[in-house]
Amino acid sequence: MSGPDRCPRPRGVRRGATLTLVFVSVLATAAVTGSLPRADERGTPLHARPASAEAPASDRGEDVARAAAEAVADGKSPSAAAAEVVSRSGDRWGAVYDPSAYEQFEDALDGRYTGVGLWARRTGDGRVEVTRVQPGGPAARAGIEAGDRLRTIDGRAVDQRPVTEVVSLLRGDGAAAGSRVVLGLERAGRTWAESLRRALLTTEAVTVSELPGGDVMIKVAAFTKGSGERVRTAVREAPEGAGVLLDLRGNTGGLVNEAARAASAFLDGGLVATYDVHGRQRALYADPANGADTSKPLVVLVDGGTMSAAELLTGALQDRGRAVTVGSRTFGKGSVQMPTDLPDGSVAELTVGHYRTPAGHSVDGKGITPDVPVTERAQERAETVLSGLGGRS
Repeated sequence: MSGPDRCPRPRGVRRGATLTLVFVSVLATAAVTGSLPRADERGTPLHARPASAEAPASDRGEDVARAAAEAVADGKSPSAAAAEVVSRSGDRWGAVYDPSAYEQFEDALDGRYTGVGLWARRTGDGRVEVTRVQPGGPAARAGIEAGDRLRTIDGRAVDQRPVTEVVSLLRGDGAAAGSRVVLGLERAGRTWAESLRRALLTTEAVTVSELPGGDVMIKVAAFTKGSGERVRTAVREAPEGAGVLLDLRGNTGGLVNEAARAASAFLDGGLVATYDVHGRQRALYADPANGADTSKPLVVLVDGGTMSAAELLTGALQDRGRAVTVGSRTFGKGSVQMPTDLPDGSVAELTVGHYRTPAGHSVDGKGITPDVPVTERAQERAETVLSGLGGRS
């Protein structure tokens, strides 16, 4: 993970070298499920724009570069000119970041974010409820607990808002660590306000726990740097005879290479996905040299917030018959973004292609239908399926 002395300018070496299948956002780690019932405050996605008139990827990149260059020649803002082109292009995942915002974007992929350390979901009646707080974070130190109702953020009511908008308010649209945010809360009929200072927090992208029957659950929140290797380590260290429940619910994606490394924990080589970049076909493969465990019973748990690189991994394990998938249909983001540096240090993230599962299925706009569809008590059902595969649960 990069230290605090990282250069604020987006790193040019990233361009063309590392694919990011991300739910393009200010920080790219907010979870979305179905009608957006769950998220954490580590990111806020752009609202999707109609893609019916979407221009070819190569044309979009050329148009953005041309607009930025013309703006510089005219003494205008190249990032503003580029943002206008992206807005008109129909690229629903395209975005333009200033240098500070893009540094935060990269921090998110490094497993860091600025916020207060809480997760929330929207209930059936439109209210917003805290589902988890990060130990040691500002929310936890203030005594906020899972189950608390979040009523307002800086005086703005959050009921009926998409959780992605709630995320944006919590983050403060790029607010720095140390900035204040006031949360209006309710618990057991009592209402109160908490003034918190946002902080730079570190995420736990991969957490491992033991299920009651002795099987292992590996929860992957996002595919940040190093997460693929942590998944492989967790599989290697699982007790002999234990099955694995791979929980990808609410995983909004991240780095494709990390998802491929995670696949290598379960697949002894072979195809993970194919994708195109500017019309050129490429492929991702599992690494056969890392001693994959191809025999442990495996269930993958997904929902409407499983996106992007997480869908890539889900599709690979499902298509190749390595896992049984359980849950609800995934989000359906199968597009590839790559960054382009602009003259003022800003960065344009543009969609350059799409990926397909090993069986050739397109995920974009469709999602993945689980082998065992279930919406209520999904984890309990997943544990039952895992037991039937030979796990201990």
